[in-house]
Amino acid sequence: MTLTTIDTRLTRKPATPAPIETEQAGLRVVPTTTEARGFALYVGVDEFAAAAAGVTLPTIVEALRARLAELVPVAESYATVALAPRNSGGRDVDVVRQALKDPSALAARRAREASTPRGVVVDFTRNTVTIDGDIVALTYKELRLLQHLIVNEGRTVERAELISELWSVDDEDAPNERTIDVHVRRLRAKLGGFEDIVRTVRGTGYRYDRHADVQVKAAA
Repeated sequence: MTLTTIDTRLTRKPATPAPIETEQAGLRVVPTTTEARGFALYVGVDEFAAAAAGVTLPTIVEALRARLAELVPVAESYATVALAPRNSGGRDVDVVRQALKDPSALAARRAREASTPRGVVVDFTRNTVTIDGDIVALTYKELRLLQHLIVNEGRTVERAELISELWSVDDEDAPNERTIDVHVRRLRAKLGGFEDIVRTVRGTGYRYDRHADVQVKAAA
């Protein structure tokens, strides 16, 4: 789903400065040498949610502008759309704030990134693999293959052993030894820049060696 969201920026034309009761108005206190010239209102709603409510994003914008004109006729406004990749997830309003470079949203993201483990994390307790905090979409066989190599760290695991470990003798789709190479190739492709954690031992099988960028979380 494409997240298409509206950010409506409302500003007013310069007018005669008037005292502002910051605490009563709910505004943050600013130095006396500055004045508030407007504000940004971030609206998080994707185009499909709007359609489900019977409206479109342009309709929402025009309604906000009409209300603004009633409240402050001299006010000017500017609207822009924030786009995100399909199925990127996250709250719509947070996507908007980050896309439009909201300082507090960017600071929060930097703080999250600083606390997120870098490199590869293999979590046996949750059966997940993440790279720099992002979950890697491994198939069940690929996950089992990687886990079996890690459990046997430093030992070369033969292809025949991997077949017996990942497939039951009753499985109709049990592969031959060369098919293991295909699974390993797909696993490495998903590991990206960390593909070398699965090493090939020519003519024998595969081996996992301890890697500085790999963290393994094992069950007790």
